[in-house]
Amino acid sequence: MAITPELQTLRNAVVQLDPLQPGDAPDLFSALDDDRVWAGGWGGGPAARPEQAEGMSAVVAKLIEGGYAWVVRDATDGRVVGTASLLEVDIANERCMFGGAAYSPDVWGSPVNAATNLALLGYAFEGCGFGRVMLQTDVLNTRMSAAIEKMGATAEGVLRRHKRRADGTFRDSAVFSIIADEWPDVRSRLQARVGTEPEPA
Repeated sequence: MAITPELQTLRNAVVQLDPLQPGDAPDLFSALDDDRVWAGGWGGGPAARPEQAEGMSAVVAKLIEGGYAWVVRDATDGRVVGTASLLEVDIANERCMFGGAAYSPDVWGSPVNAATNLALLGYAFEGCGFGRVMLQTDVLNTRMSAAIEKMGATAEGVLRRHKRRADGTFRDSAVFSIIADEWPDVRSRLQARVGTEPEPA
């Protein structure tokens, strides 16, 4: 039976996830202040990108209000490198969504994304007992879709005209999911990418 998530620190060898706080806005602005982060539709797309550090406060407030949000830090030096959330928590049906994820381009291609997935999905399945975790992204964010598929999530389709972007256009959302029976295989893939166990033969 699923239980309600609690905002708590989650850690592995690569990342530390701390509950997102309003005071994290300046550091998160610095981490995500890059056209490439917003081009894929994160936060509502390029039109939602704050021009100054002060503007990130509204983005952080929205993340905190929208679900269970964490700030992602490099586990070695504490530097803020991104954010991720658990959203749309439905205890009765034992499901939630892993969303709101964005990372500094400085760590793209590194183990940070896989390590964050390992920590937060592990908490969702093993800590909270969820049976299904959904993931979705703007169809324009092909990089994120590829990363989701690479870790073993199942593509379920596309929700057309699903969400309004900050510029008023509507995005189509690519939808993926992982169910509890699939988690051990996904976990092994993520552990291999993080370097905590050998790559499968």
